[in-house]
Amino acid sequence: MSKIIIRSCSEDTTRERILKSAILRFSAHSYEATGLRDLAADVGVDISYVHRCFGSKENLFREAIRAVAQPERLFGGDGEDLGDDLAKEILAKKDGNEVRPLDIIIHSFSSPDASRVLHDLLLADFIAPLTRKREGVSDRQAALIAGFMMGVGILKDVIGAEPLLGSERALVEIMARTIEEILSGGSADPCRDGPSKSFTEKQSR
Repeated sequence: MSKIIIRSCSEDTTRERILKSAILRFSAHSYEATGLRDLAADVGVDISYVHRCFGSKENLFREAIRAVAQPERLFGGDGEDLGDDLAKEILAKKDGNEVRPLDIIIHSFSSPDASRVLHDLLLADFIAPLTRKREGVSDRQAALIAGFMMGVGILKDVIGAEPLLGSERALVEIMARTIEEILSGGSADPCRDGPSKSFTEKQSR
């Protein structure tokens, strides 16, 4: 698993410096409390340059989460060990300077603007690639897995629930089995209300 450690680098472009500053600020402050003017000041550029690079605060927020989530890495394997991979992703020990998607997400749940971005990212970067990776898995099953992972992540990294601290193999196996049980329903998912199109099919209409 690739860890996202945010450090300044002399080879960073100005755009990369802005994105790193955004990741750090969004992981420590709410969406509403993070201003583009502050980000511009962090990097030493005019706010108009931030707008030229990212277009809007929503776009910058989206790119900050994608940079730490790396959805292409999360679903880059063959899908055979998907439950195990997702369990390890949530239960891995967090380094001191590491930033994870949940660090950003938990600060911005209450923001309507941020929630719209989070909704779109959930569909495009988690549900859609998961259902493509495992044939027969419904959008609802994928969303249940996302909710399960987020709940465990909050208990572990935000609340600090002792039974979830550490990534010993037994804990990974329990979580992986649970994820696989959700996945195993396939097209016979009893929660589905009759035939429905997947998110990717809806987007192609």
